[in-house]
Amino acid sequence: MTAAREIVLYDTTLRDGMQREGLSVSVEEKIRIARRLSDLGIHVIEGGFLGSNPKDEDFFRRLEGEPLGNAVVAAFGMTRGRGAKVNADPKLRALARSWVPMVTIVGKTWGLHVEKVLRVSRDENLRMIAESVAFLRAQGKRVIYDAEHFFDAYSAHADYAIACLRAAAEAGAETVCLCDTNGAALPGRVAETVDAVVAAMAGTCRVAIHTHDDTGCAVANSLIAVDRGADCVQGTINGYGERCGNADLCAIIPALKLKMGLDCISAENLMKLTDTAHYVAELCNVSPDTHQPYVGLNAFSHKGGMHVAAVDLDPTTFEHIDPALVGNEPHVLVSELSGRATIVRRAKELGLPIVGEKDLADRVLRHVKAKEHEGYHFEAADASFELLLRGEMGMGVEFFRLESFRIIDEKREDGQTVSEATVKVLVDGDRFLETAEGQGPVNALDKALRRAIERKYPSVKDIRLVNYSVRILDENRGTAATTRVLLDSSDGRESWGSVGVSMNVVEASWQALVDSITFGLLRQREEEEA
Repeated sequence: MTAAREIVLYDTTLRDGMQREGLSVSVEEKIRIARRLSDLGIHVIEGGFLGSNPKDEDFFRRLEGEPLGNAVVAAFGMTRGRGAKVNADPKLRALARSWVPMVTIVGKTWGLHVEKVLRVSRDENLRMIAESVAFLRAQGKRVIYDAEHFFDAYSAHADYAIACLRAAAEAGAETVCLCDTNGAALPGRVAETVDAVVAAMAGTCRVAIHTHDDTGCAVANSLIAVDRGADCVQGTINGYGERCGNADLCAIIPALKLKMGLDCISAENLMKLTDTAHYVAELCNVSPDTHQPYVGLNAFSHKGGMHVAAVDLDPTTFEHIDPALVGNEPHVLVSELSGRATIVRRAKELGLPIVGEKDLADRVLRHVKAKEHEGYHFEAADASFELLLRGEMGMGVEFFRLESFRIIDEKREDGQTVSEATVKVLVDGDRFLETAEGQGPVNALDKALRRAIERKYPSVKDIRLVNYSVRILDENRGTAATTRVLLDSSDGRESWGSVGVSMNVVEASWQALVDSITFGLLRQREEEEA
């Protein structure tokens, strides 16, 4: 292997990753994740199954015309239906009409599925593959062919499995992807199969790998496939996916870059990996795995005895890489090491003058850690973090100040429950009192606050809440548990997150709501002054 060899990173978090049990995100959250993936340096972002559900339809519609850096957006689909004319297949036509430049279509490769699921001849299956690829290519699409159950297919009938790949490549597919759909293959079998495929497809197209983790080998299988010649890796952030999950790009990317010396991502972008992993976890409402390789909180933790002593002398004694390379930090449980560099880097990104001010950075860090100990989490709450940072720097902003709020819930005879909120706030020395009804206490509180401040700040109407999520932080305390509220907001051009924490869910919501609106008004003021 040489460093000059380029590996394409293909992320399917927004499609295959969403098949994880209990995982669901809004359209706005999908867009925020896509932006973060682009910022990380992912080459291809698969947005969803176009034509399969309204959410994915809306996602692609919202994303049209919005640049995602150098990332290519891909839509997922299937080969034409049995007995259908390719130009009459509604899902293929939807793919063809879409603005999306790249299409990934999955097709059958295993004879068992061809005969028992599709119920067509093997020759007809080859035509379905070739005609579908050719149709999309004729519409100007870049096409990837996902060969479903490829390793099972190759074991059962190697010649036919290869014939399916060749049918796709000869019809114009730029990549054929070997899918370990059941996650059953082991590294030795993957290595042998990829060897044969790379030799058979030499000079015709890229060979990609797509693995699942049912045997705990998804990452290992992906890496061995690249070692044997595959030059595109499909996976998901944090390994999200059906059953046991997909291959975790958060483990694959640093392994490719740092262990195998392959060109897949810049060193600067690699430093964003930990933040990206935690950001996606927060938006997906999934607790980050503290023991996840490379990006987990405890990935570089040391506790007591000779390990801590050795790390103090030379970190390489017990750290297989410098944690900073992936944006993580070492963590000594008995004496936590500083994370000042993270604060300084984030401040620099925001254009705030904290660089070189050690005492200020330390003070911000202490405040952040104290808040995180209470339950706050700033990975997906960029607005709350920036406001905290500005406050510590003496640059705090206050567009309004709460005097009090009160909420009344009323259960009516007709079965409806209505919430009424009354808010008293001070704005530039003036006192405003407003009352509003809403569908729930937070909705009522939001309406009342907006009414109270819109006379001074009419542009608040441009700031809207697009997502509201609540997480219980200490479940063993039942209804007295501490809750964390995360809000996503948007002004139609930019999106941001805010966070609040309290034993009272309404108070936590208020904190997040105040940060959300304050940040939005701050951005509007900065634009006016620019």
